[in-house]
Amino acid sequence: MTADSWRALLPGRRDYKNLPRTWRGDLLAGLSVGVVALPLALAFGVSSGAGAEAGLITAIVAGVVAAVFGGSHIQVSGPTGAMVVVLAPVLAQHGVSALALVTVMAGILVVAAGIARLGRLVGLIPWPVIEGFTLGIAIIIFLQQVPAAVGLAHAESGVKAWKAAIDAVIGADWGVAWHSLAIVVAVGALMRAWPRLTTAVPGAIVAIVLATVGVALLGSSVPTIGELPAGLPAPALPAWDLDTLRQLAAPAAAVAALAAIESLLSARVAHTYTDVEGADADRELVGQGLASIASGMFGGMPATGAIARTAVNVRSGARTRVSAVTHSLVLLLIVVAMSGLVARVPLGALAGVLMATAVSMVRPAVVRSVTRASRPDALLFVMTALITVSVDLIYAIVIGMAVAALFALRSVANAAGVHREELPGPSFPGDERIALLRIDGALFFGAADRVLERVARVNDVEVVILRMSQIRLLDATGAQVLGEVVSALERRGVTVLIKGVQDRHLALLEHAGTLAALADDDHLVDDLDTALERARAIVSDGMVDV
Repeated sequence: MTADSWRALLPGRRDYKNLPRTWRGDLLAGLSVGVVALPLALAFGVSSGAGAEAGLITAIVAGVVAAVFGGSHIQVSGPTGAMVVVLAPVLAQHGVSALALVTVMAGILVVAAGIARLGRLVGLIPWPVIEGFTLGIAIIIFLQQVPAAVGLAHAESGVKAWKAAIDAVIGADWGVAWHSLAIVVAVGALMRAWPRLTTAVPGAIVAIVLATVGVALLGSSVPTIGELPAGLPAPALPAWDLDTLRQLAAPAAAVAALAAIESLLSARVAHTYTDVEGADADRELVGQGLASIASGMFGGMPATGAIARTAVNVRSGARTRVSAVTHSLVLLLIVVAMSGLVARVPLGALAGVLMATAVSMVRPAVVRSVTRASRPDALLFVMTALITVSVDLIYAIVIGMAVAALFALRSVANAAGVHREELPGPSFPGDERIALLRIDGALFFGAADRVLERVARVNDVEVVILRMSQIRLLDATGAQVLGEVVSALERRGVTVLIKGVQDRHLALLEHAGTLAALADDDHLVDDLDTALERARAIVSDGMVDV
């Protein structure tokens, strides 16, 4: 890599060029996200099996490191629900003592992916898959808040968000659940109406403060955040040995894959909601990897870009990475000085903020556009969303891309074809014995047999001219099948001329034996006039012999 390439992966003054005119909004957005991130960090830490403190450490330490070193100006990083799904079985099998080492190993792998410039691979994910992922994440975020919305202090752990939501509704004590629901509705309504009054202060902060004061004045017994862990531990390198590294290699790779994919998709989705310049995918991987390494050294969890907190960040007016740094500093301040006050914030208020955020993530115009684009696009969109909600994010992305690839192959294969053309110029005796066939599109494994079968069915001719200048894609299968068709035609007494092979395809045709199947070396020609001249000469010789 060149010096400029390395420099592009590191922080610089360019990251803060807009700060003089955006600092106020960034600070307020960071305050909003910090308040919203607090219960999520605690909950994800507990549900992963690492403990509430691990979740909080991740939000604080990884949040700062990813904000400074990452490639997005508006991404907020920390523990996420998708990471919990991958991490929980690892900790159950290897114990909490493996957390730090897995986190550091995964971080190193993600940094390596960024240095190897693998971040651009996210550009291969089709638009319907990304929008389906976004819809699925929005649904999960909404469903995750249902238990708090009906007055439950803790959701059922280890189950899908949709099942936990159903169980919470069925098992709720509706004699008191309406208190939490009232808070959720009030917060959501205030957040929707507040921007019409002013954008100077984020509606989420106003809603949370008013809800907390209202609950305190009315003496309601709704669940609150509760006691917080205090302080951060000193950083330390995790203990390791070769045997442990071998045991944790596969789990660390899975964690790294999820961290990379979720972070890149989160950043890409977030930037569709704002006019802030797009994220640098490779630098984002480096930043997320460093964030996980730092988190592991402090005893935290693997970090990823968090779409829920990033969405709150964008909606609150963030424009630079200072907002994400502020979010982590707010969490640290809360831990050190304000744990008693924050403990009184009702969970219903936070649920209302996140539910409103989830609803705002679903853009009806985009949903209509992708579902009306084509049937395959609509299927990809719906399928990805359903798998994201019901199975897993990684499965949703992998399956979505696989199905998209199948659709793309089918489309390319259908575009390939064989067309019989009239011979140009004045006609000559015997021209009816010459077939001029133009092969269009792609001659690859998905279309070779079908396309060349049409060539092989040509009857009542003595010469076939194959025009190959319009072929955009040729693979080994297409070249090999083409050679078989040429041999079959030659055995039937039909001479084959190949015209207009592109230079980039010549070596492949030679290695596959296609050119060797021609009856003569001069049956490979560059232009149509030469091909017609030789074809007519062959037909003329045949007529003389007769």
